[in-house]
Amino acid sequence: MSIALERQFEYKISKILLTEKIQDIPSLLSGYEVVVAQSDTDRKARLRSFIPGVIQKVRETEWKPRPLPFIEFISDAIEPLNEEKEEDERILGYVLAAYEEGEIIRGRCIRRITGGLVVDIMGLEAYLPSSQIDVNPIRDFDVYIGQMMDFRVVKVNELRKNIVVSHRVLVEEAMSEQRGRILENLAKGQVLEGTVKNITDFGVFIDLGGVDGLLHTNDLSWGRVSHPSEIVSLDEKIKVQVLDFNEAKDRISLGLKQLQPHPWVDVDKKYPMGTVVRGKVVSISDYGAFVELERGIEGLIHISEMSWTQHIRHPSKIVSVGEMVYAKVLNIDLEERKISLGLKQLEPDPWDDIEQKYPIGSHQKGVVRNLTNFGAFVELEDGIDGLVHISDLSWTKKIRHPGEVVKKGDEVDVVVLNVDKYHRRISLGYKQVKVNPWGTFENEYKVHTKTAGKIVRMIDKGVVVELPAEVDGFVPMSHLAKPNLTKPADGYAVGDTLELVVIEFNKDSKKIILSERLSK
Repeated sequence: MSIALERQFEYKISKILLTEKIQDIPSLLSGYEVVVAQSDTDRKARLRSFIPGVIQKVRETEWKPRPLPFIEFISDAIEPLNEEKEEDERILGYVLAAYEEGEIIRGRCIRRITGGLVVDIMGLEAYLPSSQIDVNPIRDFDVYIGQMMDFRVVKVNELRKNIVVSHRVLVEEAMSEQRGRILENLAKGQVLEGTVKNITDFGVFIDLGGVDGLLHTNDLSWGRVSHPSEIVSLDEKIKVQVLDFNEAKDRISLGLKQLQPHPWVDVDKKYPMGTVVRGKVVSISDYGAFVELERGIEGLIHISEMSWTQHIRHPSKIVSVGEMVYAKVLNIDLEERKISLGLKQLEPDPWDDIEQKYPIGSHQKGVVRNLTNFGAFVELEDGIDGLVHISDLSWTKKIRHPGEVVKKGDEVDVVVLNVDKYHRRISLGYKQVKVNPWGTFENEYKVHTKTAGKIVRMIDKGVVVELPAEVDGFVPMSHLAKPNLTKPADGYAVGDTLELVVIEFNKDSKKIILSERLSK
């Protein structure tokens, strides 16, 4: 029997002698031998020798939780010793013995104080620092209040009767033994139970029982995980699989998702092409939106598959993160684990009957939506645009920019010139709404015909003039009448009216060349 346990017997037996009423003791120990002291001196002597005698007999006997099989007892002539100081010294002696021997003692946590807890050990108060409660950080001290626990005494000040105990060292000892067993049997693919010890942005540390392993964010779930706290919580007990470890076994990689079937198994049967599915938009990029159909299965709605008619600059104009959307399965690549989804396919394609709606040669009305250097885009209906090329804006003038003829927002009449259903393009004409005047110009501006023109633009090679029929003609530098010119602006200005004669007319290229010099 250990010294600490002997001191525990000493405490129990002496407590009977010191605190019970003397008349009650014989009934408690009825049937046992009684030794009678003859005097007060003898009483004290016999009392001092009482406990060692019992302990000696306990050593000779297998102890069990029942009354001791033989006890020397001092008769009712002895007065009870009810001195608290002596009792505390006996308890302190028991604690000291446990400290010296490294024995485990039991106590009850009775209240919380700054930095830890107060523990009652047979009436003596001991200090349990918060760092010595457990190996893991303590988040709720109140759960320990009232609990009986095992401790090891780590510090004793006899003079001040200060006692410091630790429960953590017992946990560490148990974990050390468990750690040895775990490391000895550690193998890839092994499934272990652990406790979530810490959560970080990159993963979760799992206490496997004296051994820590890292559960990386990528191995938490087959699905997208923004933060590990979405999947696990502190102190949660979970089962994990050992994925890998180094030779020293101090870096252990764990997996949680590996305990679940891979979601891509039979995905082509769950989501056959052509079916309409529902999912949550989990990410948006410049080229499309990723939609989660279930944990671990995402599909991409490419920006080109979002609308039949709109020119979408960014997917965020159509969908937003967190939004639940319906889409059609367009394609499944099992090898690459990719699913292509379509949003626009939920609506009829307006281009299917575009040739019937806008036959070539038909007159249509539209609104000018955009101007470029090469033409004007005219919206015929919501999402259906056609292009009026700059060359189709006027029969008679050389247009440098579409803004010279039309403005953004103008409602205009146009003629359908061509429909390219495959490339989704419609060519429109603005000038074609009017009759081509060049048939009549052929008679009005025959060669040698004299006319007048107003300068509307000057270039290095000559001047452009507007003729009476609102048609432009060109006067080369060499056919201007004023001599010694290096450029037209040396002798002329926009708005000047010139007397001219036609020297060339080309109906096909819509060109009229004139001369001021020959008109004199």
